[in-house]
Amino acid sequence: MANNAKSHNSTRTLYDAPMRAERKVNLTTAIIVSAITMAIGVIVGVNIDTISSSVNSALGQKTVDTVDFSPLEDLYRDLATEFDGKLDKAKIIEEAKRGLVNGAGDKYTYYMTAAEAEEFNKELEGDVGAGIGVEIGERDNLVKVLRTTPDNPARKAGILAGDIIYKADDEDISNLSVEDVAKKLRGKAGTKVKLTIVRDKEEKTFELTREIINNVSVYSEYRGDTAIITITRFDSDTGKLAREKAQEAIDKKVSKVIVDLRNNGGGYVSAAQEVASLWVDNGKLIVAQKSQTGLYNEKTYAKGSQILKNMKTIVLVNGSTASASEIVAGALKDYGLAKLIGEKTYGKGSVQTLDRLSGGEMLRVTVAKWYTPNDKNINGEGIEPDKKVERTFEQINKEIDPQLDAALAE
Repeated sequence: MANNAKSHNSTRTLYDAPMRAERKVNLTTAIIVSAITMAIGVIVGVNIDTISSSVNSALGQKTVDTVDFSPLEDLYRDLATEFDGKLDKAKIIEEAKRGLVNGAGDKYTYYMTAAEAEEFNKELEGDVGAGIGVEIGERDNLVKVLRTTPDNPARKAGILAGDIIYKADDEDISNLSVEDVAKKLRGKAGTKVKLTIVRDKEEKTFELTREIINNVSVYSEYRGDTAIITITRFDSDTGKLAREKAQEAIDKKVSKVIVDLRNNGGGYVSAAQEVASLWVDNGKLIVAQKSQTGLYNEKTYAKGSQILKNMKTIVLVNGSTASASEIVAGALKDYGLAKLIGEKTYGKGSVQTLDRLSGGEMLRVTVAKWYTPNDKNINGEGIEPDKKVERTFEQINKEIDPQLDAALAE
């Protein structure tokens, strides 16, 4: 037995939506046999969904068995002896690290190179450069357009919800993860990307110029005496903006608030805490995380004033409502503070930490599961809405919204 004393610093705990699911279906075959279905949303050029909070610096260390890596050394010697070409040792080590971590068999646990870690940190803070203004996601092993955002390149070009992402600059990207497809679509403002999609089994190609996507995390509108507050992600400004919109709704003397969490993949846990605290009594549990070792057990409680506690509230959710959004929706549902309308949420109920390694590399690893106030872990199950209302891609493209209509009718 050996003590696993880390030479790096564990920096933060994450609750975030799925980004790196493995994909195995060949698109050429899928074009023939697959129907278009709903996807897990990821905003390209807008945000990457992650919740971050401080890790307890007093955590103890877990002892683990040592591993005999001599078979890897034998494999390398055979490779170096037989390979007809020059080997990049640094690249080999990098890929060996990646493979080692992938051996955990958990799609939320993975290794990042220094360059990948730098990009991830930018995404964590919402700095993702320019994009084309689409929400993309994966289901049935296909990355698809979930929604195009207003006044941005994709919508102007005629890209529709339900389109299957096939190629970028003539490179087949159909077997990449959602995260890697997103990287292909992002870039510097003013640069072009040739995007090929599949729609109704036919290829269509668009040449798009990337733009800075201006999309605040919280905005509101009013329908009579109803306020509709849409939260697109949970970033550093979301708690403040949500409280401002809530106060504005109160000042306008509305009788009902609709909170739209559809396609929201997550954000900072502190922001989710602040949003839920608009309803949940000060000091009450919002979310609890539990680990098998007990090292990452933690509870998050409501704080501040509950200015919407007595307001009739409806929360819109769908299959792309994940992680932090599920924390908020789960807390409001458990306490009977809101009615959920829409479709079952994604079901991301595990917790990850980010460990900074030497040379700027990073390890992201699952350390715990999180639970709603009623002690329910929704991992792989999601949260069932109180009233199920579906919305198709065709309805999205025609801007028909039966879920919002159902909420307005309540």
